[in-house]
Parts: sequence; structure tokens; C-alpha cells
Amino acid sequence: MFQQKKVIISCAVTGAVHTPSMSPYLPVTAEEIAESSIAAAEAGAAIIHLHARDPVTGKPDQRPEAFTPFLKTIKARCDAIVNLTTGGSPYMTVQERMQPAKVLRPEVASMNMGTMNFGLFPMLRRFKEFKHDWERPYLEGSKDLIFRNTYGDLETVLTELSANETRYEFECYDTAHLYNLAHFVERGLVKAPFFVQTVFGILGGIGTHPDDVMHMKRTADRLFGDDYRWSVLGAGASQMKIAAMAAAMGGNVRVGLEDSLWIGKGQLARSNADQVRRVRGILEGLGLEIATPAEAREILQLKGAAKVAF
Repeated sequence: MFQQKKVIISCAVTGAVHTPSMSPYLPVTAEEIAESSIAAAEAGAAIIHLHARDPVTGKPDQRPEAFTPFLKTIKARCDAIVNLTTGGSPYMTVQERMQPAKVLRPEVASMNMGTMNFGLFPMLRRFKEFKHDWERPYLEGSKDLIFRNTYGDLETVLTELSANETRYEFECYDTAHLYNLAHFVERGLVKAPFFVQTVFGILGGIGTHPDDVMHMKRTADRLFGDDYRWSVLGAGASQMKIAAMAAAMGGNVRVGLEDSLWIGKGQLARSNADQVRRVRGILEGLGLEIATPAEAREILQLKGAAKVAF
């Protein structure tokens, strides 16, 4: 695998997994998302992964105009790389999900690499009371939810976004997703270096055992060799453990309230920046250096902030 000198920290600020009633610290409004993103960048995140929400209900909102207010603030106040979701919410169509990245032309867009089950309903064991009518059905409905990412969907996203020189955070929840990526590489629709985000701990994807992390890395090494840049995210309680394990093996890391609401056992993280500082402390404790946004742009060969449309 390609050997990096510095580690890229990504921070996924709000996402579409958790609902507002689960934590008072989950950013919802454009102002909250912007402030949380800037603080995460100041704490050491080179990449900010972004979703938008309805400012009143906190429901995922994938209209480009929902993203614009916080994107302009973030760009004006920090140099972090902006990564816009094309995952949106599993309840949305691929055309809905890709609109913000298509219109706003970010340096990076996330891309889920396969159709899968996406079980959020286990969170109902912990969370019982909800402020908004949509939250409980949203979680319960995931029992019968298929998160659609067909080969046709993936080809559409790759074709339409690559025209804007946008690169991708390829979110791979299982080994089959790595093979899906290899398929598009073979067809010439994906150019190296690939930023591969291996995801652990979502019900419907691979688990969080160290053997699972090793298996994903071995598979990616075999398929992509020096052509990929590896990163990990662990959902929930596995967030920091998987980050530490992967960093020790030369990987990059992703944290943030999209992936986990927690900073310790039974303790809610009060901000995204808290998680960035925690993982930065782990990395520096391992003797590793943190990549700046400029260094991350060089590692991932991005087009630069001057070429985005916001």
C-alpha cells in the first residue's frame, strides 16, 4: 500500500443516521453546521463531510439550496476540503442524493459502493422519546429498507460528477463494495488515487472485529495496490478503537457525530471538534503527524477550492 507521511482526519459533522432527539449537540441548522465544521477544522480535520438538515425538524434535506448557506461560511472562514454526500438518506433516490454535488461541484463527494440493508432500528433500544414525528418511523422503517446503489446508479454518479473534476470518498461497507469499485476502475470510470473509506459497524455491512478491519485492508491492497488511499470509520462505540488500529497500519481516519454521538462510554460528545481532538491525540500518541488541508489535497490529487461552485 502507498505509504503516507501524514494522516488525513475527516470529520462527518451531522449525517443522516442520527436524529435530533438523540443528542442536543447534533448540528441541525445551517449556522450550527457551519460553526461545528469550522471548529472541527481548527481542531485538525482536513476534510469536512457534509449533509444538510431541515432547520426546524432536523430531517435530512438534500436540496442544493439547503447546503449553500453553510458552505459559503465554511469556505470563507477555513481552508478545509469540503466533501458533499451523495448518500443523503437511504430513503432518497439517487437523483435526489447527487444533486448537491452536481450543482455545487465540491472537491470531494462521498459515494456508497453497493446496494445493501441499512439497519438503524437497533437504536430504538436506547432512544425512546422523540421530539419530532418523523424520527421513530424513520428508524423503524429501516427494518424493511434497501439502500439502493445499483451499477446503473453508480455509473450515473461517476459520469455526471467526474465531469466537474470532483473526486470521491468511496464508502465501502463490505468486501463486495471493494470489488464493485474494482469493476469501475477496470472500465476506466475511476482514476487513481482512489480514496477508499472502509466502514465498520453499520447493521447490513461488515462488523467491527479486528479481523474485519484486516480483511478489508488485505482485499483493498490486493485489488488496488499503490493506487488507493485507505481510510476507516467505525460506527458507534467502535469509532476510536478502529481509528487507532487503522492508523497504526498506515490508514487515514474519519470521526464525527454522523458516525458516533459519543466521546466515551455513556458520555455524549459535546461537539465534532471534541472527537477530532480525541483522535488527533491518539494519532500523535502513536508518533504520527496530521495532514493539513493543503497536504491532503496533494495526497488525494484534488482540484482545489478555487474550482468549486460555492
